[in-house]
Amino acid sequence: MWNSFSTVEVEERNMNTKKDTAIIIAHCPDQKGIIATITDFLLGNDGNIIKLDQHVDRDIKHFFIRVEWELDGFSIPQEKTEDFFKTLIADKFNMQWKISFRDKKPRVGLMVSKYAHCFYDILSRYDSGEWDIEIPLIISNHDKFIPVAERLKIPFHHIPKNKNTRAEQEKKEIALMKEHDVDLIILARYMQILTGNIISSFPNQIINIHHSSLPAFVGADPYSSAYKRGVKFMGATAHYVTEELDAGPIITQDVIPISHRDSISDMKRKGKDIEKIVLADAIWAHINHKVLIHNNKTVVF
Repeated sequence: MWNSFSTVEVEERNMNTKKDTAIIIAHCPDQKGIIATITDFLLGNDGNIIKLDQHVDRDIKHFFIRVEWELDGFSIPQEKTEDFFKTLIADKFNMQWKISFRDKKPRVGLMVSKYAHCFYDILSRYDSGEWDIEIPLIISNHDKFIPVAERLKIPFHHIPKNKNTRAEQEKKEIALMKEHDVDLIILARYMQILTGNIISSFPNQIINIHHSSLPAFVGADPYSSAYKRGVKFMGATAHYVTEELDAGPIITQDVIPISHRDSISDMKRKGKDIEKIVLADAIWAHINHKVLIHNNKTVVF
């Protein structure tokens, strides 16, 4: 199903991963002196900057930045860093901001229905140690993947839904996610529409994937409709979930070519491939604190 690395191999890989760094991501109205003020703050407290990316959206005069620095020798204690940054910088520039520390693994909750491709891809990257994350639970409206969860020793929660039970079952899902202190929820082809209750409980913390090059081909079998029209490309979109269906801030997108030689089964196979890649890229960007959201758009460093 997937290639598993031994525990020793995973531990050795994680030991070689640099974890003594912190990351600031922030955005605010564009103005003079933002970069200088942030870098002076870090350097003045013996922080060695290892990465700095910034972007200015000139149309709306808005500034975006991501800075990563080493904590070794940094004079401000980790538990006080946010307070110092807020008081000395964020309040001054009216920033929306977040500070993350590499020594805290992102906790990811998976939600899945019956489609396996994205689910297995995520678990493969987790099990191999490619992604330095924790997966404390899997939620599904079907029981198909119980053996997979048991093999990886991940708690599995079977929560079936229908229109009469949806509200009560979502309360269970919200409670489970909060109990396990998740930072991110992945809809790995979870074929249920989430209501505002769960979306508002985890704002900009739920990522979904769907095919994006077939907007004209809706219904139960969009690939057949697209095949009949002779489409020449297919693609996928990964985005944060909002109450407006499939209209949340886009994180990653990509396309692949389709030719007259491709059958419907070829198109479905290629569609699964591009969905796996695009979703993985979106998750990677999020767990590495590379995404900033403003006005339903993202800047991905």
